Amino acid sequence: MRPTMKQMAAVGTATLLTLGAAACGNGGGNSSSSEASGNGSASSISPADFTSDFSAMAKLKDVASQGKGKIAVLLPDTQSSARYVAYDAPFLAQAFEAAGLSKDDFIIQNAQGSTSTMQTQADAAITNGASVLVVDALDSGSGAAIERDAQSKGVATIDYDRLTLNGSSGYYVSFDNVAVGKKIGQGMVDCVKQWSVPNPQVLEMDGDPTDNNATLFAQGYNSVLKTEFDDGAYVKVGEPGGTWDSQKALTNFEQQFTAHPNINAVVTANDTLANSVISVLKTDNIPAKTIPTTGQDATLIGLQNVLAGYQCMSVYKPIYTEAQAAAAVALFVRAGQTPPKSLVNGTTNNQQTDVPSVLLTPVSVTTANMKDTVVKDHFVNTADLCARSLASACKSAGIGS
Repeated sequence: MRPTMKQMAAVGTATLLTLGAAACGNGGGNSSSSEASGNGSASSISPADFTSDFSAMAKLKDVASQGKGKIAVLLPDTQSSARYVAYDAPFLAQAFEAAGLSKDDFIIQNAQGSTSTMQTQADAAITNGASVLVVDALDSGSGAAIERDAQSKGVATIDYDRLTLNGSSGYYVSFDNVAVGKKIGQGMVDCVKQWSVPNPQVLEMDGDPTDNNATLFAQGYNSVLKTEFDDGAYVKVGEPGGTWDSQKALTNFEQQFTAHPNINAVVTANDTLANSVISVLKTDNIPAKTIPTTGQDATLIGLQNVLAGYQCMSVYKPIYTEAQAAAAVALFVRAGQTPPKSLVNGTTNNQQTDVPSVLLTPVSVTTANMKDTVVKDHFVNTADLCARSLASACKSAGIGS
């Protein structure tokens, strides 16, 4: 059974899960010595198999039984997104256990925004017998250092969600982040039309430039908006320095809105940034469906802002698929096997080499399909989503009773 929102909220915000202390022998580095073809259904497993009931992970029990050492997952923070506590940590644990690992076989930790903490966690995991590190680095520089150190000790590494530029990981598991950005850009174009925004004066608020995902998101939405800017349909008013910090984003928008009161559309790279903008708009008594914002991550507050008419859309990235895909790749690597081609469906260049990748498909979410996506998947708790003033908006969207 998938965790409820209340169960997810109970996950700690510092060290999310530190399971097991007994050391086990380390496996090899990033190279795998054999193909997965000898493991029956495991040899044909694909991203499409990873459903919300985690049943596909049972196909990997034989692979799991052949592995040596622990799998350690290093998550970055709780500031850039609430997802790491609410979803990634519990889903990764559920995936490992569904594949037959015990709680002593894996470690899941969060660096709380500190690169030195993540390095310490990596060192401790290796000391405690990790043969595979799944790394969601805070930035590419610190991530590459962790990966080089792990490689020197014969420990394999896998990039999770964020690609480590110039890193040495053997695999990368993430959603197609350029596609995420394109959905954000198209969401803005659609919303401008639906809300009848006159002569769009657009502010772009990007994510932190040290996060390669932020670069890919911007690449995506700018590829969609370029036509609008080039033909003069939209005017790009500004693009302040990117950040994932909500307070910094709020301050940035206040400054931009004061300097450019003509701003009437804001491309925001995730739900957290969108909420910072919306907070200012509400303080200034700007009504709903006046100045569109965009987002991603399908957070509770983001979805509520969509229902309330302050945010056009969000991008749903079913994290249970990403967690299972990462766990699957880690299990194959831990067993000294090459993940099957049915699972590894692409490559991503990290500025040094093309990294074999599992690239997952994101979904744009609006009021029109919220019921059939995030609600259907129990990604959000309906009672929380539709609380208080949003009950009527939920009813209009076909959500709840």
